[in-house]
Amino acid sequence: MGETEQRPTAGSRLGAQENAGISTLEHGQKPPPTPPGKLISIKIQMLDDTQETFDVPQRAPGKVLHDAVCNHLNLVEGDYFGLEFPDHKKMMVWLDLLKPVMKQIRRPKHVVVKFVVKFFPPDHAQLQEELTRYLFALQVKQDLAQGRLTCNDTSTALLISHIVQSEIGDFDETIDREHLAKNKYIPQQEALEDKIMEFHRNHVGQTPAESDFQLLEIARRLEMYGIRLHPAKDREGTKINLAVANTGILVFQGHTKINAFNWAKVRKLSFKRKRFLIKLRPDVNSSFQDTLEFLMASRDFCKSFWKICVEHHAFFRLFEEPKPKPKPVLFSRGSSFRFSGRTQKQVLDYVKEGGHKKVQFERKHSKIHSIRSLTAQPSEQHTEVPKQSSSLAHGDGNDTAAVQSCRHGKESKASTEDTGQHKSPSLKKSPKEVKKVDGAVVSTVEEEEEAAKDRMQQNRPQSQQPSTGSLTGSPHLSELSINSQGGPSLVNMSLSPNLSPDAKQSSPLISPLLNDPSCIRTDDEEEVKRKRFPTEKAYFIAKEAATTERTYLKDLEVITSWFQSAVNKEECMPETLKNLIFSNFEPLHKFHTGFLKEIEQRLALWEGRSNAHIKGDYQRIGDVMLKNIQSMKQLTIHLRKHNEILIELENGIKNSRKLETFCRDFELQKVCYLPLNTFLLRPLHRLMHYKQIMERLCKHYPPDHVDFRDSRAALAEISEMVAQLHGNMIKMENFQKLHELKKDLIGIDNLVIPGREFIRLGSLSKLSGKGLQQRMFFLFNDILLYTSRGLTASNQFKVHGHLPLYGMAMEVSEEEWGVPHCLTLRVQHQSIVVAASSHAEMDKWTEDIQMAIELAEKSSGPTPELLASSPPDNKSPDETTVDQESEDDLSASRTSLERQSPHRGNTTVHVCWHRNTSVSMVDFSIAVENQLSGNLLRKFKNSNGWQKLWVVFTNFCMFFYKSHQDNHPLASLPLLGYSLTIPSESENIHKDYVFKLHFKSHVYYFRAESEYTFERWMEVIRSATSSASRTRALSHKEPHAY
Repeated sequence: MGETEQRPTAGSRLGAQENAGISTLEHGQKPPPTPPGKLISIKIQMLDDTQETFDVPQRAPGKVLHDAVCNHLNLVEGDYFGLEFPDHKKMMVWLDLLKPVMKQIRRPKHVVVKFVVKFFPPDHAQLQEELTRYLFALQVKQDLAQGRLTCNDTSTALLISHIVQSEIGDFDETIDREHLAKNKYIPQQEALEDKIMEFHRNHVGQTPAESDFQLLEIARRLEMYGIRLHPAKDREGTKINLAVANTGILVFQGHTKINAFNWAKVRKLSFKRKRFLIKLRPDVNSSFQDTLEFLMASRDFCKSFWKICVEHHAFFRLFEEPKPKPKPVLFSRGSSFRFSGRTQKQVLDYVKEGGHKKVQFERKHSKIHSIRSLTAQPSEQHTEVPKQSSSLAHGDGNDTAAVQSCRHGKESKASTEDTGQHKSPSLKKSPKEVKKVDGAVVSTVEEEEEAAKDRMQQNRPQSQQPSTGSLTGSPHLSELSINSQGGPSLVNMSLSPNLSPDAKQSSPLISPLLNDPSCIRTDDEEEVKRKRFPTEKAYFIAKEAATTERTYLKDLEVITSWFQSAVNKEECMPETLKNLIFSNFEPLHKFHTGFLKEIEQRLALWEGRSNAHIKGDYQRIGDVMLKNIQSMKQLTIHLRKHNEILIELENGIKNSRKLETFCRDFELQKVCYLPLNTFLLRPLHRLMHYKQIMERLCKHYPPDHVDFRDSRAALAEISEMVAQLHGNMIKMENFQKLHELKKDLIGIDNLVIPGREFIRLGSLSKLSGKGLQQRMFFLFNDILLYTSRGLTASNQFKVHGHLPLYGMAMEVSEEEWGVPHCLTLRVQHQSIVVAASSHAEMDKWTEDIQMAIELAEKSSGPTPELLASSPPDNKSPDETTVDQESEDDLSASRTSLERQSPHRGNTTVHVCWHRNTSVSMVDFSIAVENQLSGNLLRKFKNSNGWQKLWVVFTNFCMFFYKSHQDNHPLASLPLLGYSLTIPSESENIHKDYVFKLHFKSHVYYFRAESEYTFERWMEVIRSATSSASRTRALSHKEPHAY
């Protein structure tokens, strides 16, 4: 028999180390194959009420059974779930993952083990997989039916309406009544049926995945969400119930919470016989005793509750799995129980790294497919729910050592082809799901890598298993979102009426890479190219002027052509504003069209096609630049109007809901690849680029060069223009940035006020009773805002609170809290503790906050208007209680989703959130200077060919086009958090001018055409991948250096 390949378990997919034991063999010896021993059959009841049978070795630990269930479900985030069963005393207990199954389940034939949710995170947005959220939704449905999740009638009806939407789709009164008659979600459901249907009527267009998301959003606000009550008595003998949650230990009287002990307050948990003891940290402001004591029904009940408390604390509070204590030599004292498995942080990090494949699954109760978006236009609403990109799941081999004998019993022997017989969520081996947006196919570059890997694997012997590969780190943010008209789409072309005639061609970002020989250059072709074109540095500087001018002209066309055409159709803009914008942009577009034509004509003569090696009067560019820069001075009157244009457009948007909606919709078009107001600043930014180009040219030329005098004169002219418009540019950049941030924030209305300057934004962890919670911080010269990612359709960030900088004190507090890279910020009676992701990030925040505090101290004091701008839902930074249920909150959550429109999810703010980094205004200013366009050859980690693409680098992001003539990018790659290096010899690139970009498991190679262009790409990309130090601090007195 041939040797079988091992399939990774759920634990190994999460990076769990297999315990190899202690070897007593000599070096070079191999241990004999261990017989699996006698198998026992365990019945597992899934969350969809189906039963599966698993056979495991008698001596196998509980982890083997848990992994087998997760493998069966293709569940990556399996650590949130557990197995519970009734012990010999009929008490429900959790399966210990370290102990042998047989020692825990004494009579497996008579016991049904339940697979249920064990750990409920504080925010369901932390659940990255659609399958995980589906299982959580099933748990909520089960808790409702069993009466464990109690809430008022409105909340109950709203919950059930989302369940019904996920199961039968859009509202139909007849179908709804029939469905509710056959399915009882709660006892006495009849009284609520009309209310359920009333809510269901509002969910039209909502997919099952979106329904799951909304269901969890409502459920998490309920007081009894994820709560299991454990009967006990306090010291006075009063009957109470204890429970444990992600925040700490809770005390209930009936179903009403009367007390909570957050993990931050708990010093030690222990039990002694029937007594459960909580030792608190000393607190002068607290009336609690140092040690609290509760009496439970028996020692077993007490120990069981103590164990689950230990596990909850470890899962939600620790960074990694606790190490086992060494066994005592003589005798032991106390329990040796410890938490086993991944902590929540490890699970989140693993899924964000993308070390797994997303798979499709079957919804047992749903009558609509989970890939419904393939056959219908995407919903306008509720787009905050991540649409999972499914891919081929590999791993048909056997399981790993202990699990390979965990085969399904009789109840689960249905073949994988017969999907109708699968009773629980299972893997569908179908082609990749392809999303449609505005008639275009959307993919990710990681999927391209997978496609390349799959094609390579097909040429290998079948005994080899395909690589598992990787996908993007977060469902809300693709590493490289591709709007490609083409690609390996499964959708019939009739479903895509908006595709262009050539849309049936395969994607230029995928297939030519491996299938089209003409796209793979040979060394002979490269040699011909070197002989054909000039090689001097001045030529490539001139070529950079041409390539960046092409991009600039396309950016102007966004306003003069695309935006103007849309405005004329909608008639939503006042005539005065329309004339102000287009009368000042059209002359610029006309002038730069001629400018670009002159540069390209000069380059064509410079190249000479067949006699490029012959020097002549055409091997220069300074005279063309001087002539056009002098003519450009006549356009200064239009450039000075840009400040007024920006302000008037924002005022128009503020005063007109119709114009606001129009501009927001225009930003969602593919041609508007940047925020709309960024295009209004492009003419001023372009002046700086001319200045930089001429500086490089003058630095390169010797004083006696024929082109030096014209180049120096052109530099003097453009420097004068930049100096004249410099102050205007600074104000506009800050104004534009504040308005851009305003679109990403909810909960604050007066963000843009005179005198406010943006300094830094980024992701920090805030320490609270719930542990370290990721928050997005926004630092201005007068205030520090902290937010969390909102759960609205717009993906905005909700403001939780703010701290004024006037009178703020800051101190490093790593030792006090035991958290690395930790800072404490105190002002008046408020204080918050935050932690950065690295020492470098902490230094950036420390430097900027200190500078901002000094600026605030020099000002006249706190502005009343600022302090009055607190959001209505503002909480004290020290508040650690769990959100209470509120009907207003629930209805607000629903109605806000109906009001909001889709929002760009790939803004700098979202990139910083997902990459756990930050960016400052100084970084933005440097990014404005470091813009570049041109052709690059790109190669994936596992591909052989190089593909030529037109690349535009701006706003910390690389945008990819098939050619410079395209109107919109095919893809974008945000570079914040990426590392820029040169490939090592072991990577076998063997080409000149190659640089490498990598972030965790994502690797891309890019190849430039010359040493100069290679150095330029390295220079501008390095500005995005490594933030600048604050040598050019933003202040009132220091001018911005250009």
